[in-house]
Amino acid sequence: MTLIAPRPPQPNHRPTERDLREDLAAAYRLIARFGMDDLIYTHLSVRLPGDGEPRFLINPYGMLFSEITASSLVVVDVEGNAVGEQIWPVNPAGFVIHSAIHMGRENAHCVMHTHTLAGMAVAATADGILPLNQMSMEFTGRVAIHEYEGIAADDNLSERDRLVRDLGDHNCLILRNHGLLTVGATVAEAFYYMYYLEMACRIQVAATSMGRPLSIPPPEVVERTRAQFDSGTTKGWRAWAALRRLLDREDPSYRD
Repeated sequence: MTLIAPRPPQPNHRPTERDLREDLAAAYRLIARFGMDDLIYTHLSVRLPGDGEPRFLINPYGMLFSEITASSLVVVDVEGNAVGEQIWPVNPAGFVIHSAIHMGRENAHCVMHTHTLAGMAVAATADGILPLNQMSMEFTGRVAIHEYEGIAADDNLSERDRLVRDLGDHNCLILRNHGLLTVGATVAEAFYYMYYLEMACRIQVAATSMGRPLSIPPPEVVERTRAQFDSGTTKGWRAWAALRRLLDREDPSYRD
């Protein structure tokens, strides 16, 4: 089979609902593949195109991430209520955080939230992401913090405003005592940030558990490294194309 080199997305490209369903289903499968899922809990969501009331795709409540397919994704409104008839239930309470970010950030078309061991461990510390590795240095000064206020639910609607405020213009957020959250203009971008934010957390947990002095480069080196990660193109598109090819080879059922 001849592989065709991927091309960066065009600025004026507008994905269809089918495009977004396949991308989001692929993201669910990949989150499971890389050990970032939490049974049937946490969510990845994407805004659907079109005028009128905002609509979003999210996972059906009760399915494992490894089971998600393009057609099984559920359409919900801004409050997390299912739009139209659905075979599987949805979890409106699980969409509270996503709804706040989608509606508060115009370019947050995709929102990913995880409860990983490494992510929750770092979220339980006061330090945030330490520049312990070049993967970590991309995030220096670029990860927002939201302090814990209890389980995000409709009984604390004012927290939505604080979530948006704390995220600001960042693409990554540590939910203190809770987990990780990333946003992107595309599914590929949000996944890129989540994958490498998770890697930064795993590195930090491993390094700080060894009981040895930590080696942190001088601030000017950290800043230079962070700047080297900057790119004029959408984050993650090349890796995303490779990951989609991987899924297509090994288990293309996510497209169903």
